[in-house]
Amino acid sequence: MSSPAATSPTIGVFDSGFGGLTVLRALIDRMPQARFAFLGDTARLPYGSKSRRTIARYAAESAQFLVREQGAEFLVIACNTASALALDAIQDAVSVPVLGVIDPGASAARAASRTGDVLVIATDATVQSRAYAAACRAQGLRALEKACPLLVPLVEEGWIDSTVPNGKVTADVIRIYLAELTADAAAAGLNPDVLVLGCTHYPLLRPMLEAAVPAGIRVIDSAQAAAEAAAQSINERLCESGERLADVAPSPQLRCFATDSVEKFERLGSRFLGQLVGKVELVDLGG
Repeated sequence: MSSPAATSPTIGVFDSGFGGLTVLRALIDRMPQARFAFLGDTARLPYGSKSRRTIARYAAESAQFLVREQGAEFLVIACNTASALALDAIQDAVSVPVLGVIDPGASAARAASRTGDVLVIATDATVQSRAYAAACRAQGLRALEKACPLLVPLVEEGWIDSTVPNGKVTADVIRIYLAELTADAAAAGLNPDVLVLGCTHYPLLRPMLEAAVPAGIRVIDSAQAAAEAAAQSINERLCESGERLADVAPSPQLRCFATDSVEKFERLGSRFLGQLVGKVELVDLGG
C-alpha cells in the first residue's frame, strides 16, 4: 500500500482587524508545515457597529479574496463578530471548509466544565449577538456573558504587563469586570468553573485574567480552541483524500494582507502573532 501523499495546504485566516493573529499564532504552532494567508479588513472595522447584512457582505468578500486570489483550501474565521453573524454567508460564498471561533470555544468549555455553568467575556457586539450563549446552550451549558469594552483598546495600547504602571491599570479594569461578572453569576444562582475568552485580543491578557479569576475557574482561550479544532478537521480531511501534512514547511510560509493601515498592522501585529509579521500587503476589497 502506498503512503499518503505529502502536502502543504494553504489556510486562509480572516479577521476584521488584527486580533485574529492570535488564532493564526495558534494555527502555526499546530501546523508549521502549512502555508497561511491572513487578511485583516482594517478599512471597514469595527464590524460590531454594522448591520448583519453589511457584516455578511464584508466577510464574504474577504473570504472570496482568500480563496480565489490566495488559493486558500480551508478558512478559519478568526473574528467573533463575523463568526456570530456571518458564518452562514461565508460558507455560502466559498466552496472550501469554513470554521469560526465560537463553536470551538463552547466545545472546549464543555470539555473543561464540571458544573455546566460558564462565564464569557467578549466585546459588546459579540455579547449582543448572543452567539456564545446559544453555542454553550447547544453543549448543555448555562452561560453568562459580559461585555468588556475597555479591554481591546488597552491591549492595542500595549498595556498588558501587570508589573509596570500601565499594565496595573489594565489589571484593575480586569478585576472590576470579573467582580461584576461573578457577582451577577452568584445572583443568578450559577456555579461557574470556566471563563471563556470570547475575543481574539484577550489571549494577550490571559496571565492577568488567570490571576484575577476566583479559585476553581479555568480560563478557556477560544483562539487556541479554534486552532485545535481547525487542525483536527484539516488533518481528517487530508486523510480522507489520501494526503498528509508535509514534514517540512514551505517557503514563504505566511503572507499578511490588510485593507488599510498597513503600518499599524506591521507595528502591532507582531505583538499578537508572537513573531514579525513581515511586509503587510495592501488590498482593496471595495466599499
